[in-house]
Amino acid sequence: MARAQPHEATTFGGMRRAHTVEEVRAAEGALMARLPEGTLMQRAAHGLAGAVADWLGSTYGRRVVLLVGSGDNGGDALYAGALLARRGAGVEAWLLGRSAHEGGLAALAAAGGRAGAPRVLRERPDVVVDGIVGIGGRPGLSDAAAAALALLEGVPVVAVDTPSGVDVDSGETPEPHVRADLTVTFGTHKTCHLVDPAAQACGAVQLVDIGLDLPEAPVESLQPADVGRLLRVPGPDDHKYTRGVVGVRAGSATYPGAGLLSVAGASCGLAGMVRYVGDSAVADRVREQHPEVVGAGRVQAWVVGSGGGATAGDELAAALADEVPTVVDADALQHLEEVLDGETRADLVLTPHAGELAAMLGVERGEVEARQLHHARLAAERFGCVVALKGRHTLVTGPDGRTRVTTTGTPWLGTAGAGDVLGGVIGAVLATGLDPWDAAGVGSWLHGAAATLVSDGGPIVAGQVAGGVAAVVRDLPVVSTPARR
Repeated sequence: MARAQPHEATTFGGMRRAHTVEEVRAAEGALMARLPEGTLMQRAAHGLAGAVADWLGSTYGRRVVLLVGSGDNGGDALYAGALLARRGAGVEAWLLGRSAHEGGLAALAAAGGRAGAPRVLRERPDVVVDGIVGIGGRPGLSDAAAAALALLEGVPVVAVDTPSGVDVDSGETPEPHVRADLTVTFGTHKTCHLVDPAAQACGAVQLVDIGLDLPEAPVESLQPADVGRLLRVPGPDDHKYTRGVVGVRAGSATYPGAGLLSVAGASCGLAGMVRYVGDSAVADRVREQHPEVVGAGRVQAWVVGSGGGATAGDELAAALADEVPTVVDADALQHLEEVLDGETRADLVLTPHAGELAAMLGVERGEVEARQLHHARLAAERFGCVVALKGRHTLVTGPDGRTRVTTTGTPWLGTAGAGDVLGGVIGAVLATGLDPWDAAGVGSWLHGAAATLVSDGGPIVAGQVAGGVAAVVRDLPVVSTPARR
């Protein structure tokens, strides 16, 4: 069976943007006012039918079950089902709402499809189309929908716009919901397509353009061309100092590896020079493994905290005293409020994982994992700086709530020390002159892409990741040189 690929894996297109339900509804209303009645639904249905056909590989003789609610989402499914039936598929609609779209029902019947209540099937369908509820639905599923899904357990699911039951605007999944293999969405991505845990329920995501005119998106995801445009590359007159100097204050006698991995990330080649300041035993090992790294001196950015142990607070205070942009990670995070002493620093990038962010906010880790976007935004507002909440899809969030979602990476990246490397990579990008918002987004994207490259589908260790950054940069479709600071 042909399988659609996840949108983040292969595209060289522009920024992925995700809009709120309110924004999408407003754009749909404005467009429908200019178009003949039903045009928008037909556009969506044709896009959906084409995606399902591609998913199946061939429609003739295939068995398709539509789960149809009472809203426009169900109408999209019915009209798409009619198109599939005309291509030779056996299509059956299970009606789960108090009513169903009359035009869609008529179109399905005219094409030879059937509609009725859920039932036990003698033959296993090839695909289920989830048209239960659309973007206006509340989280959770009705008893009827849950029972219908139970009858179809194990059958691949294509969701219409979003998997039914997820919270579209928050990316949360507080109630039972559909888990799709493919989600076909219309007009724009929605937050739930990018932000976990809901993004994990979407499977691959395919966008169908229906002509919406939308405002700037509150949530977005960098793609290769975006990274290429943002990344600073050296010009003919550049040298090691003009390319940016990044300093690393990480590691300790107890955790020397964290310092080495932070330096490895910073030494990925993006900055002109790396300085290490810290434990003398760690410094000796740094010089052995990275002879290009030098000692104390002026820097354009600091990376502080990984494996810092008891000295992390002092190292953070020393870094912040230089008044340059700083990546604050791991052990340094717990000292942030004490060192700042009520002040805020907009030039900081905080890089906590869910457990560290939970400690910073005084909540349980499970709460952060269940409401990732909410807590990332809460922390960014509270500390007045950029927060990169590390996870399967890292969330880079600014104090204004804007969020970039990193969708590069591989499950093999969930390994000890990967976060230390990430801090170093972000620090290197920060030293080249990008602002904290762009540096965190670009650094996180490069880190995930490098891990995917060196993994090649197999296991990796953190020390391998930094070495993949150069190859990723070489393959970027567009590379530019932003103006120096």
